[in-house]
Parts: sequence; C-alpha cells; structure tokens
Amino acid sequence: QVQLGESGGGLVQAGGSLRLSCAASGRTFSTYDMGWFRQAPGKEREFVAHINWSGGSTAYADSVKGRFTISRDNAKNTMYLQMNSLKLEDTAVYYCAARSYYSTSYDEPSKYNYWGQGTQVTVSS
Repeated sequence: QVQLGESGGGLVQAGGSLRLSCAASGRTFSTYDMGWFRQAPGKEREFVAHINWSGGSTAYADSVKGRFTISRDNAKNTMYLQMNSLKLEDTAVYYCAARSYYSTSYDEPSKYNYWGQGTQVTVSS
C-alpha cells in the first residue's frame, strides 16, 4: 500500500504561480498512475491532471490546459503540479491521487484507490 501527502498550497494573487507536491511512501510508487483533482465548496471533485506510471503520458482538464503542468520524479517518490497564470476559479482544495492498477480512464475519482488529505489553494484578486 501507499500513503500520499500534499504540500505547497497557500494564498496567491491572480496571475501568480504555485507548485504543489505530493510525496508518496512505499517502494512501488514508480508503478502507479497518478493524478490531481480539486474540489471547491459546494462542488463535485473534478479532474485536473493525470500522469502515467512512467511520466511519459499526461492529460489535463480543459480548464487548466496550457497553465498547469503535471510531472513526477519516481526516484524521489514525488509528483508535482506546477500552476501558472492562476485564476480566481482555481481556488479549491487540491488532492493527490494514485492507483495501483491499470485503467484507460483517468479523469474519474473512482478510478483511483489512494488519496492524500488535500491542500488548500486560494487565489485572490
């Protein structure tokens, strides 16, 4: 099994940047597909970005495409989300997710079996 922990959230002005990190325990991190999701108050948890086990394949929600970059460093057991040109609507709790099995579906929360506790990102005007 694996444990995930997010860090790097905080308060940032619109147009600014923030880098989130997700540190994972366990020796099988490099075999797990991973992703980022976010949830604003009163909203459903929504897909943000996905990265496959090797880092060779990524996918993004249309709302963040061109602004966010997902990456991973398997040697460090860490996944990252670089967020640039932040907008007010990016405000949410951001969650790190991982799965220990293969699936062609990457944008559904139910397709991930490990989750971090979440980190708050607040974008101000």
